[in-house]
Amino acid sequence: MKMVRAIIRPEKEKQVVEALDKNGYSSMTKMHIFGRGKQKGIQVGPIVYDELPKILLMIVAKDEDISKIVNLIESNARTGNIGDGKIFISEVDEVYTIRTGNKEL
Repeated sequence: MKMVRAIIRPEKEKQVVEALDKNGYSSMTKMHIFGRGKQKGIQVGPIVYDELPKILLMIVAKDEDISKIVNLIESNARTGNIGDGKIFISEVDEVYTIRTGNKEL
């Protein structure tokens, strides 16, 4: 299993979540976060915004589903402008359900 962490624009949250849900990927964690990329925020006139609001989506899925999930996120989150976000993929070694204590496969 793998974990997908997607940092997206807040205005794209609904579109991305609906696309994932429609395709059978409804289990996820969403968090409101702040951050900046390598461009170090944006400057509007004399004002520099170096921490921008973003949404972090975390999804754990089977290895064979990862490319479809990444494609869904990319196609629904992309505006073509700086600040569209990033997607990180990492291995998940073990998963336990707290309520039952069962180890997931």
